[in-house]
Amino acid sequence: MTTERRIAIAGIIHETNTYCRDQTPLSDFHIMRGAKMLQLEGTETQTGGAIGKCHELGLTPVPVYWANTQPSGTIAADAYDSMKAELLEGLSAVLPVDGVFLDLHGAGVVDGTPDLEGDLAASVRRLVGEGVPVTAAFDLHGNVTQDMADALDGVFVCHEYPHIDQHLRAREAVQLINDMMDHGFRPSVQVSSLPMLMPTTTTFHGPGKTLKDFMRALEADANTINVSFFHGFPYCDVPHVGSHLVVTSRTGAEHAKHKAERAAAKVWSMRELLRPTSLSAEEAVAQAIASDKHPVVINETSDNCGGGSPGDGTHLARAILESGVANACFGFIVDAEVAEQAHQAGVGAIIDVSLGGKHDKLHGEPLNLRVYVKALHDGRCIMQAMAKGSRINYGKLARLQPEGSDKLDIVVGSRRSQTFDTEPFLAVGIDVMQRHVVGLKSSNHFRAGFELIAGEIITADPPGLTTHHIEVFPREHVSGSLWPLEDV
Repeated sequence: MTTERRIAIAGIIHETNTYCRDQTPLSDFHIMRGAKMLQLEGTETQTGGAIGKCHELGLTPVPVYWANTQPSGTIAADAYDSMKAELLEGLSAVLPVDGVFLDLHGAGVVDGTPDLEGDLAASVRRLVGEGVPVTAAFDLHGNVTQDMADALDGVFVCHEYPHIDQHLRAREAVQLINDMMDHGFRPSVQVSSLPMLMPTTTTFHGPGKTLKDFMRALEADANTINVSFFHGFPYCDVPHVGSHLVVTSRTGAEHAKHKAERAAAKVWSMRELLRPTSLSAEEAVAQAIASDKHPVVINETSDNCGGGSPGDGTHLARAILESGVANACFGFIVDAEVAEQAHQAGVGAIIDVSLGGKHDKLHGEPLNLRVYVKALHDGRCIMQAMAKGSRINYGKLARLQPEGSDKLDIVVGSRRSQTFDTEPFLAVGIDVMQRHVVGLKSSNHFRAGFELIAGEIITADPPGLTTHHIEVFPREHVSGSLWPLEDV
């Protein structure tokens, strides 16, 4: 008769842009406790993948606490203290457990605590003891430390950007817990960090794919459990900002360290291939108009809510408007006031709006327009590409047609989010396949939903909090040189 194996599941997930104006309070986090977390099973998320793998292996998932919110500013100290305390209290209440899976990000920064993940992992380790396997899955945009790795038995970062494989890495993390229990070994986790601010780089093609494939080949031997390439998150000012290679090995620290250093050397040798080409909004629109492809997708990378930007920037939308291009759409600008105004007026109304540009001047001035309200939606959608199956709420959506514009539609949303797939367009009746130019706000996650349907993708990089021009951000907490700010 086998003994039931119980695996605790918990996490605090946040990608922190320390250059954001405001701190992130507790009220911004979506929190799930206990059995409610089981609702995530079947979704292509980290916790969803972990729960599914537990059931597949005959393990009992013990959901404890899960907190997540959109990327935003530094987490308020009292917010983190509250979440951490509740997570640890919940974990303590379900002890003893046979293993712990942590759902983390890797770029969490708290006021007074620059390494959220290191602090949380160490706290969990102290609570459960050295004998309990603890593994974690991460977003690849993490700035990680050896202190964090020392508290874990396995580190599993998603391989892909867009992150279409987060659930798969979580499954591997749970598999390692099971293997450790079956075979009684203790892995070693070693970090090799690079003084390198890597721009947002897709793994679907180009140098990002080359590096992804190299890492997969590097972990092919039997002694290597995982090679994790953290691209890093350049939009934060912490001492450990950079790119990081983390190796989980069966055979001790030397093997893991050697693999991590070999992986780091490969990344460093390719750094010049990773320099981005930045187009202004006007240049990107002109290139799109000249293209004979269909549709041409322009992503406004510098106002990506997925990196902490407000989402109400107007640079690209203004460039599309002023170009006079026909048969275009933009989805979406975050402006709850205008969305509510359109919902109050109703479909068929003509209203005057001051759209976007409300957060700051960096992301552009408001668009003062007279518009026709074409369609409205409650904003509740199901993600169809990245995190497939997950519910997402964009808040009230409105489809607005500016007066005098030929077949131009602007979608307005109410809650901060980047555009992951075509759902925000479809919700208000727009078929992007029938458009010449499609504008949206995202750095790379949109590719999960648009890569296969876009005739061409062009990146616009006007001023914004997630611009590729990372030289504009001050570095007060970094002691050494960083590429590409300096030739290290």
